[in-house]
Amino acid sequence: MAKNNNLTTSWGAPVGDNQNSMTAGSSGPTLIQDVYLLEKLAHFNRERVPERVVHAKGAGAHGYFEVTNDMSKYTKAKLFNEVGKRTDMFIRFSTVAGELGSADTVRDPRGFAVKFYTEEGNYDLVGNNTPIFFIRDAIKFPDFIHTQKRDPQTHLKNPTAVWDFWSHSPESLHQVTILMSDRGVPATFRHMHGYGSHTFKWVNAEGEAVWVKYHFRTNQGVKNLDVKLAAELAGTNPDYHTEDLFNAIEEGNFPSWTLFVQIMPLEDANTYRFDPFDVTKVWSQKDYPLIEVGKMTLNRNPENYFAEVEQATFSPGAFVPGIEPSPDKMLQGRLFAYADAHRYRVGGNHNLLPINRPKVEAQNYFRDGAMRSDNNGGGSVYYEPNSFGGPTEVPEAKTTPYAVSGLAEQVAYDHHDHYTQAGDLYRLLSEEERARLVENIVTAMKPVKLEEIKLRQIGHFYKADPEYGLKVAEGLGLAIPHEVK
Repeated sequence: MAKNNNLTTSWGAPVGDNQNSMTAGSSGPTLIQDVYLLEKLAHFNRERVPERVVHAKGAGAHGYFEVTNDMSKYTKAKLFNEVGKRTDMFIRFSTVAGELGSADTVRDPRGFAVKFYTEEGNYDLVGNNTPIFFIRDAIKFPDFIHTQKRDPQTHLKNPTAVWDFWSHSPESLHQVTILMSDRGVPATFRHMHGYGSHTFKWVNAEGEAVWVKYHFRTNQGVKNLDVKLAAELAGTNPDYHTEDLFNAIEEGNFPSWTLFVQIMPLEDANTYRFDPFDVTKVWSQKDYPLIEVGKMTLNRNPENYFAEVEQATFSPGAFVPGIEPSPDKMLQGRLFAYADAHRYRVGGNHNLLPINRPKVEAQNYFRDGAMRSDNNGGGSVYYEPNSFGGPTEVPEAKTTPYAVSGLAEQVAYDHHDHYTQAGDLYRLLSEEERARLVENIVTAMKPVKLEEIKLRQIGHFYKADPEYGLKVAEGLGLAIPHEVK
């Protein structure tokens, strides 16, 4: 048989598009009929045993969220609807790319996953310490994380793979700029902001909806580590951030964050200068100012790390009435992938574990499965509809409708400005911060084996800001490609 270089599914069928998931129109939700996307994400979730595929190294704590500004004008979600109301919560901070035993002080985004134990069920907000991400379509996520993990031949980290992927994915430039800046190595988990990153929908009791973004602003102030100190700590105390969080809470120095949101009217999404569902972009706070919601305080350490931190499961799809997803393609893929990862890693009944169990009684027709730790529904009716008084639907909890149109096809985002916001961020930095940013990038790119990868990435920096590209090129001893100028 003649050899070809066709990309195929695991059953050998050719793949027509490996860059764009299938949606209902260019901005509609992702379709479950995109079987290659589901296969790719499901296979990716099963590539590591038994630790998390990503965010393996982490620390967690218990606390509470207290409302300081009633949000009922925007959402019927009860946890945000009464000044002074407190909701128990659990948070897990993490690094992204490293293994369970990796160092805390590496240059990497930090996970910022919050579980609210509300009176309407658990609400999970699963974000990072950055307001954006490297990619904007879930179909690219397994490939991206492969570049951050170990080379399958050498079992070493591979900077060539990292920069090759980024240079072929210009949408990553904004996040790369943040990662390589001072913010790439937080001083502690306590001294960094947290973000929901994605756009979500809030719906009030009248059925009126808005788009929303979440911002957790640290009340300890933002602090970052010098790269030399970070490297030293990685060797002398690889659990530095974990230790700091535990000790602070143990000593009664309870860290806190103030939650703010940005609110966008639904109709603005059609005309805003950036696609509001593109997770590689931010909304200008001049256009949509921060609105205070409440305060999150961490005041209790876990009693057992494995039972609480390691077995905690978070999913962006764990919503409560009044909070819904947006057509963000990255979010749409995560709605499936996170819960599927937990079913594989922890088990089909992971929600029955104490750290994940909601404070309200869960009533459904799910039965059996490994590690079923309750009475498995006893002798109650186990199907629906039924004539025996089993739990029934709550019509007002249905997701609000929104119109979609267009062909069901694999289509890219309409907007391809990957440079404006990255350039704005570069120009916002002080001269000293820019110098450190460039130094970090040059240090990270020097081991890259192919000059064409370096030149391609330099071209992206130059398009964001000519000085940005020139400084990196100078540090690497290269010239700006002529086709970029």
